[in-house]
Parts: sequence; structure tokens; C-alpha cells
Amino acid sequence: MRFPRPPFAALGALAALGTLAACGTSTGLPPAHIANVVDTVSLYALDGTPVTAPSAYDVEFLRAVRTDVTTAYDFIFNIDNTGRALLLPTGAVGMGKQSAILPQSTSFDAVTDAPTSGYADSTATPIDSGTVAVIRSRPYTLCATGIVVFLYAKIEVLKIDRVARRLDFQILADLNCGYRELRPGIPTR
Repeated sequence: MRFPRPPFAALGALAALGTLAACGTSTGLPPAHIANVVDTVSLYALDGTPVTAPSAYDVEFLRAVRTDVTTAYDFIFNIDNTGRALLLPTGAVGMGKQSAILPQSTSFDAVTDAPTSGYADSTATPIDSGTVAVIRSRPYTLCATGIVVFLYAKIEVLKIDRVARRLDFQILADLNCGYRELRPGIPTR
């Protein structure tokens, strides 16, 4: 399921007018206008599947992507040679410590806000059915303002098929600049 891209250019214009104090803080934010929605996605292991199968996920555009076509993604799914299923942020695949993953010890529905710290940006995160994690996207620079922002999402692993080398998960991303709320609907904080 695709949703519109956040209107970062419009946010830049607001900042230029002085109405946006600081994107990424809890004050001075424009009203959220993009609803958080839960979607279900499948990815295929980076190794051992056809290159035409999507192995990575791009939070900004809410889409599964192929790593041979783009480097615009926030995490990759793989299964290592011991059979462990893994999520890899950009730093774990040599693309710089940009995105990050933070496993949660609670249910998907209980994660209502993205934490501010504790994310792993350079190591693989082992996963299994039922694993819940928060994803911090790679940084985006708002062109008109130079302000750097991150987007946040939460995922829950629904199934790992080691024969097909496929990961099925549900995801909810907050595409509103500066907001960290991870529940369905229009964020309020």
C-alpha cells in the first residue's frame, strides 16, 4: 500500500517564514496531516533469492525495494549461513551509520512512540516470528532549511519462511516531520 510522500518542500517554506521552530522537536511543529496506517509487506533474503526480489525497505516511500536498483532504503532482510533471520540497518552493510533498529520487548500495539535513543546502527538484529522493533530511517535534509530529520516506524515479524527465504511483517510508519507517534491515525505528538 502506497501513501503520499511528506511535503518536505512545504515544510521548508514554513521554516523559511519562521513558523517552524525546529523540525524534530516536540514544539513548533506544523500540524500532522499524514495518517499512520498499518501495512503488510514481504521481503526476500538478500542472499539466495533472485536479484529481482525486493530485499530492502524504504520507510520514506513505504515500499519494498531491490538493492540492485537503489541504495535508498532503511533496512535489509537476510538469512545468514547458520539459518538466522536478520534485519540489517545501513551501517551493517557498509553504507554508513544512517538508519538504525531498536528491538522491543513489548507487543506491536503497545509501542506507541518511537524511543529517542538505544538504536543499533551498525549491527544486524536477529529476528523471529513475533519480533517487534522500531526503525529509525536514514536522515533526510529539508532542502529549503538544511534541517535534518528522521522518520520512525515500528514493525512486527509475522512469519519467516526459511525455505522461500521470505519475511512477512506488518509496519506502521509516521511520515510527519518531527513526530514520533506510532499508532494508527493522525499523530498528535
